[in-house]
Amino acid sequence: MVVTTPENYRRTRARAFTVQGVKARHRLKAEQIAPGDRVCWYLVGVAGFVATATVTSPAFEGHTPIWVSAGRADSYPWRFKIAPAVVHEASAAVPAASLVDRLAFTRRWPRPHWRLAFQGNLHEIGRRDFGVIERALARPAAEALKARRRS
Repeated sequence: MVVTTPENYRRTRARAFTVQGVKARHRLKAEQIAPGDRVCWYLVGVAGFVATATVTSPAFEGHTPIWVSAGRADSYPWRFKIAPAVVHEASAAVPAASLVDRLAFTRRWPRPHWRLAFQGNLHEIGRRDFGVIERALARPAAEALKARRRS
């Protein structure tokens, strides 16, 4: 799970979800990422999930500025290529509060403090949790498709 700001999410979207970078301090986590792994995005401030993708390359180092940190360009040097699966605008995020009781990842924190689970830039979550998140993200798209077919 990539935890990021709406601004950095827009930067990943502007690159058509072809690459994602993480901060320098997450090198060891990034090195564990492999093709076929799945990733989701949680937006701070919005407190919701907005997208999923599949990793298509091992992690590599890159320094072309794409993302920002504290308003300044930051290379987010540990990168991996991705292919989008479910993608929403930040304004259509699935609220994390609607899922926290179903996620094993958030159980380590007492209920009123579940947002602590989303501090940091990169987290490994289980397949079950990823499935809960991806199904919740896919639901609005499926409902919109049904509504268009009824029209």
